[in-house]
Amino acid sequence: MDKIALETYDKYIKAIMDVSEAITSDLYLEDILKLIVMVTAKVTGVEICSLWLIDEGEGPKKIRLKATQAIDPDYVKDRALSMNEGIVGFVASSNKPLIVKDVLQEPRFKEKEMAKKLGLCSMVSVPMHIRDDKVIGVLNCFTAEPHDFSQTEVNLITTVANQAAIAIENTRLLVRTKVIEEELETRKKIERAKEILMVKKNLPADRAFRWLQKKSMDTRKSMKEIADAIIISQDL
Repeated sequence: MDKIALETYDKYIKAIMDVSEAITSDLYLEDILKLIVMVTAKVTGVEICSLWLIDEGEGPKKIRLKATQAIDPDYVKDRALSMNEGIVGFVASSNKPLIVKDVLQEPRFKEKEMAKKLGLCSMVSVPMHIRDDKVIGVLNCFTAEPHDFSQTEVNLITTVANQAAIAIENTRLLVRTKVIEEELETRKKIERAKEILMVKKNLPADRAFRWLQKKSMDTRKSMKEIADAIIISQDL
């Protein structure tokens, strides 16, 4: 491996390490996505790096732009493609990287006016994998000058993308766990407040719960806030 290739390899390894640190950090998903595109763009020397995630909500799956270090409003606006649309849709669906020498000549590239405005030329688009080779998104790297991405570059960018996918999935799991814990804690407090009302107001369980609901609507406060106030008053 020559000196230039070795220096490039070292830069990619540093990128992987930076993304790995995000896995165990307390950053929220939005912050981690920004970190991933900034680190990837910096070490690869590309003009723009963008990260798209598959949205598996109701209806047909979409893939949405979630982060980029580009500051042009035409690029950072909310954008979504179907899973069979554009380069990101193709890469996500086929689960294969795609190299494009000139995006303006590529039929699958949908945003040629944006590319002209930002001065984008070549790109590589790679799928982002988690366990069982599941694709959760796509990482794109654009250059301002014509560039032939080598297989080594594609492999290293793919490694960064997969490491980033782990960071994203871990953050999602962490958020889901916190939401579940908060929901369980809220239910416990509502149950405790309901028991207090049943004793204090001599109400059956269903009417005590409806009392909490009405109080919540009348005061425009959450059920948790009402339950907290009842519990505190009981403990005083």
